[in-house]
Amino acid sequence: MGLLDGILGGGAGGEGSPIGAITDLLGSQEGGLGGLLGAFEKGGLGGVAQSWIASGANLPISAEQIETVLSSGMLADFAAKLGVDPKTAAGTLAQVLPQVIDHLTPDGQVPAAGQGGLGGLGGLADLFGKLKG
Repeated sequence: MGLLDGILGGGAGGEGSPIGAITDLLGSQEGGLGGLLGAFEKGGLGGVAQSWIASGANLPISAEQIETVLSSGMLADFAAKLGVDPKTAAGTLAQVLPQVIDHLTPDGQVPAAGQGGLGGLGGLADLFGKLKG
């Protein structure tokens, strides 16, 4: 079973679970989801990230682009939670992060802090179920 299969079949969120690792990654960014999107903007990938929020197709991102946007510490933490190396983790994030952010912004808006967004582990579990199926 590959890492993406592990994330997509990872069950409910919680510490140590794949969904929990993604939620922790998103929540560890200062400013939450908005802060993460700001990091993409600063990294020259704002248009790519905006495509994940807006209606329509999500633009792809590469593992190398993920590595330039996320701090090495964030990526290492995410990789450690999944038990993989940071390069593998970056590749996985490149595959799933656009869909996760798209799912967390169904109205084309980044939720204000404290208004859902990252609290919906059940929603992420539903998303991963759809992606796997």
